[in-house]
Amino acid sequence: MFPSISLAQEIGLAVLLVAALVWVAGLGHMLWGSRSRQPEPVAAEALPMIPAQRSSAGHPMESVQLTEAEEQAFAGLIRTIPLH
Repeated sequence: MFPSISLAQEIGLAVLLVAALVWVAGLGHMLWGSRSRQPEPVAAEALPMIPAQRSSAGHPMESVQLTEAEEQAFAGLIRTIPLH
């Protein structure tokens, strides 16, 4: 086809062109499909398997007692976070 490039380069160019066309077709299909979709369901309808959040007390395994030094270190860490 092109006299200045080898057969391997021509094959590589053809493969690259086909891959690009497949990618463009897939992208177009994805974008066209997203136009006709229904709106996202409400979280309560979409995720019925997730249990409701427990009270603030929680399970004993979900809480840790901190020492006074740990509480002070945590408070110092929180004060370093910028609130902009």
